[in-house]
Amino acid sequence: MKEFIQAPLPFQGQKRNFLKQFKECLNEFKDKTTFIDLFGGSGLLAHTIKQQRPDARVIFNDYDWFVTRLKNIPTTNKLLAEIRNECVGLKGRGKEAVTDGSRRKIIDIITKYEQQSYVDYITLSASLMFSGKYATNYEDFIKEKFYNKVKMSDYNADGYLEGVEVEHLDYKLLFSLYKHLPNVCFVLDPPYLSTDCTSYKSSWRLKDYLDVLLTLQGTSYFYFTSNKTSIVELCQWLAMHPNLENPLRDAQLREVTVSVNKDSKYRDMMFYRNRQI
Repeated sequence: MKEFIQAPLPFQGQKRNFLKQFKECLNEFKDKTTFIDLFGGSGLLAHTIKQQRPDARVIFNDYDWFVTRLKNIPTTNKLLAEIRNECVGLKGRGKEAVTDGSRRKIIDIITKYEQQSYVDYITLSASLMFSGKYATNYEDFIKEKFYNKVKMSDYNADGYLEGVEVEHLDYKLLFSLYKHLPNVCFVLDPPYLSTDCTSYKSSWRLKDYLDVLLTLQGTSYFYFTSNKTSIVELCQWLAMHPNLENPLRDAQLREVTVSVNKDSKYRDMMFYRNRQI
């Protein structure tokens, strides 16, 4: 099998910089361990496990339906080939915005595929948007400026998830099915708290991030996080206050909406509790 050192399609937050350390740690587990990637993302970790440990059973929970993007690579390549032809001769590759005339022609190409076939907007974003920007649907995509960053060769994912089992389940359900079985290791790479998650399909609240920690209780696991999340600091603080009750218990909540600009709003929250009553 071909070994991929990064996902075969653009994906926000893939763990390619961790692969060396990840492989080393995988060797510490018993033969025929079952590895379950609860937040599969691009499938890069699941692919790497199967490459490094062919004896293992590997389950990739395709939380973002990445396999749909993989199956449509031939269509994506055709779409990008048409856009690439339209970009021939444009100056300032990746630095200057595509001119209005070329932009309209590119939108016409995308519209055709949107109506008749399939469009992978995340891959398209990596091909036509400024670094780090993503749109996930037609309406949002055509509002953006375009830059000629189209990959000069086709995408290829042949053999990428060979030998890997694919599921599409809520991670809590999948966890419940395997948590009591022997020789199971869970791989957890949820969207990071306080980090841009634009290209993810799901919306996560603080409670959702904290719920993930329940899967770490008494299990073998790989858990990925970031110093931006403060999760480690939170766990250390909770360990220092094991008898703490919910400090907001019985408190009343009032909220106001604050507008930063026409496109940005947030909620200010006021909790209060009157124990003089």
